[in-house]
Amino acid sequence: MRFYSDNTATACPEILAAISEANQGLAVAYGDDPWTQRLDAVLGGFFGAEVRAFAVATGTAANSLGLATLCPPYGAIYAHQEAHIATDECGAPGFFSGGAQLALLRGEHGKLLPGTFAAALSARPVDVHSVQPAALSLTQATELGTVYQPAEIAALSKLAHGRGLKVHLDGARFANALAFLDCQPADLTWRAGVDVLSFGATKNGALAAEAVVFFDRDLVRDFELRRKRAGHLLSKSRYVAAQLLAYVESGVWKRNAERTNRLAQDIGRAAGASLLHPVEANEVFVKLGVQRRQALRAAGFEFYDWGAESAGDARFVVSWDQPDGDVPALCAALGRLR
Repeated sequence: MRFYSDNTATACPEILAAISEANQGLAVAYGDDPWTQRLDAVLGGFFGAEVRAFAVATGTAANSLGLATLCPPYGAIYAHQEAHIATDECGAPGFFSGGAQLALLRGEHGKLLPGTFAAALSARPVDVHSVQPAALSLTQATELGTVYQPAEIAALSKLAHGRGLKVHLDGARFANALAFLDCQPADLTWRAGVDVLSFGATKNGALAAEAVVFFDRDLVRDFELRRKRAGHLLSKSRYVAAQLLAYVESGVWKRNAERTNRLAQDIGRAAGASLLHPVEANEVFVKLGVQRRQALRAAGFEFYDWGAESAGDARFVVSWDQPDGDVPALCAALGRLR
């Protein structure tokens, strides 16, 4: 019974059908195919705004190329200390930008507060001797399974824009946040001040499909050149674009996210007082202790340890294709361990 990561999941039938449909005959390469050409309109309709959208194969590419477009080599990117760009991307934002630095901030349950961000901006001197504040990167849903409310994003974006910074949103689990809040995609993006979104589909049923969505379209030309130079302009982009189109148009993003969110809530309730963070997406963090972790593994459950070994914390991630019996079994096992 596997709760390692939503990256371990299969591709859902709608995605495989879209790839198969795109696999008929010849198509012009490098994004001039009919599928890639529809991305702007389809994602624009989804977000209720004119956008430019670009298909890439990985979340690291989406985040790092998007941020490199916002931040010069001598710039600073503000982010939570638990952000994926800080902990799991091997320095890619700095590499793709040619040297930009991450300015990492604390925040309870994986979220930044406006006061913390404002204090950090005020504390950093802006002169020729220092890196220049350039971008704010938020994660939605966060790496600790929590979700920013639209007003929270708007407050942080207002502070960033007031100092001339652009705002990037890492939306690897954007669908889970959207399903939890039951709001419009626009409410979590351009209406709240987001300039660029990394729109993830891979964790929620796609094969390898992410999009970089620009709400500030003046930034696009620089991105196109960076994407090509970095080796992420796909010659057969129709196969990625077809996935993204099916993901949005079929509504599979919502169906899958609602299911994983619901099952994660069940696990959170079973964890009770051992729960470390509010469960607002498809990740659950539990303080188990070393012995209880061993007991769960002996019972057949697979999951990642989280943080220091001595802390005894664990992370459980529900995937879109999680077998029906897995979560009830885990809930029962957690109940017995209380």
